[in-house]
Amino acid sequence: MTEGPDVWTIASVADAARARAAVAQVTREAPARERARLLASLTARLRRLLRAGGAGELRLRVRRAGAGYGTRLDVWLRPVGSATPGPDDGPDLVCPLPRRTAPGRPDTGPPLPESLLRTDADTAAVLRLLDGQEHHLRLHREELHQTDQGVLALHSELEAAALVQRDLLEAERAARAESERARRLLAFLGDAGAAITASLSPTAVLRRLSELLVPTYAERLDVWLFDAENDAEHPRRVREHPAAAVAAVRTGRPQHAAAHPGGLPGVDDLPPAASSPRRPLLAVPLTGRHPIGVLTLTAPGPRFDADTSVMLVELAGRAGVALDNARRYERYRDTAEVLQRAQLTELPARPGLLLAARYLPATRGLNIGGDWYDAFVQPDGGLLAVIGDVTGHGLHAAVVMGRLRTALRAYAVESDSPAAILTRLHRMLRHQQPELYATALIARLRPGEPEVVWASAGHPPAVVRAADGTVRVLDARPGVMLGVPVPYDYAEHRSDLPAGSTLVLYTDGLVERRAQGIDPGIEHLGRTLGTLSTPELEQDPQAAADALLKPLLHDCARDDDICLLLCHTLPPTEHARHAPP
Repeated sequence: MTEGPDVWTIASVADAARARAAVAQVTREAPARERARLLASLTARLRRLLRAGGAGELRLRVRRAGAGYGTRLDVWLRPVGSATPGPDDGPDLVCPLPRRTAPGRPDTGPPLPESLLRTDADTAAVLRLLDGQEHHLRLHREELHQTDQGVLALHSELEAAALVQRDLLEAERAARAESERARRLLAFLGDAGAAITASLSPTAVLRRLSELLVPTYAERLDVWLFDAENDAEHPRRVREHPAAAVAAVRTGRPQHAAAHPGGLPGVDDLPPAASSPRRPLLAVPLTGRHPIGVLTLTAPGPRFDADTSVMLVELAGRAGVALDNARRYERYRDTAEVLQRAQLTELPARPGLLLAARYLPATRGLNIGGDWYDAFVQPDGGLLAVIGDVTGHGLHAAVVMGRLRTALRAYAVESDSPAAILTRLHRMLRHQQPELYATALIARLRPGEPEVVWASAGHPPAVVRAADGTVRVLDARPGVMLGVPVPYDYAEHRSDLPAGSTLVLYTDGLVERRAQGIDPGIEHLGRTLGTLSTPELEQDPQAAADALLKPLLHDCARDDDICLLLCHTLPPTEHARHAPP
């Protein structure tokens, strides 16, 4: 609902003052801020109207603001004679009212002095409102200032935390990289140490060491191995080696030769080497049971890294042990091989018999075992052919083999029975070497007798080739191994061996393969023996022995020693042709 408008004519300053006072009276209960804004705007408009020198009309209308919003006062100030505002024309000024209040007539407004005093009261109310707002504004400014300071401090703390976190991440990344590098060096050290200690050849150890270190850890590698103890006792006599290597021999400590100190742990610093003025040298003693040489490395870059140098020094220590073991092994192997070969028999020459023998040491391991063969003439003119194998390898097995060979020859002087000889050897070995065993096969051949008498102590069976090329295996049940801790008497066996036949004795290294066992190897030996012709066997027994070995060994690595003894009987018509001069 809308009240009808009240119209005031403004023609003078007094009219304007009374009109303003009337409006102030109507809006006396309006909010102070809205009331002051309305009166200030109205006063400014009245002043402009009067300054223009014309008359104006002030229209006031109280109307409902809307459902639940109270009422409001609409104000129009227009020059006299202008069009009357329509219902759709918006007011010039608006002020909300808490309740409906009639504007009143122009002549019913408050007296002018009272209106002026009320104006001061209104101004004071506005000033109080402004003071309150200013107080709140100061509080908000202070609060905002404190908030800004807190935000700045928070930003500063966050930035410091970010820097600390970045430093921690960098330190963690560096620590991880260092840990990974140390892990790789340790893994390399383990693999390299296993690789160089796996061989018992000094040449293979040095070759593998060079392959492992060059060019990743060293541009060049030199090894000075002492040929005699004098090299270690008098290193100055050797002029061709760097001073760092000589100092390493003299002091027993690793030496670093470079233009600047390396600061490597456990390493002494020296001036740069004349042979390598631009690249540092690292000379590390090689030590086993005693000093055996010096390993000299040229840096792959401008310097040696501290962790890498620790790994190199440790690897040199392992290389020294590997080289020392390899040298000792070579000396041990050479001694045992010389001893073993010295005990192998020179085959006798007998009418009606052709003999050939082969001994092949193993290509793996110590290369020395207890395999042996023997052939000798007994007092009655018969020939004893012996093949044997002592368990184990090395110098001890070779020594025991020599003892058995000597004892067997001694027992053969008193008895020509292969079984009796084996029985006495068994008793001797049980008594003197209770933890060592051996296999052996003894065959007795007599010129003119078309048979062979033999006895076996756990040894692979002999193979016989008849004159017509047929092959058979003397597979009678063998006795127990020599030295087994039980009493045992060996049995003697007889088999036909007519003239033109060939008897082959051998050790298990010739026929035994880990993946197949021994039986397929014996069959292979029999087939190979059957391919040899009688002329081959009679014209050149040595070549026949090689022809027998070749197809059996061409496709396998020899893990064990091999002995072969070939005995070929001649027909009477061939005796004179093959008789020794």
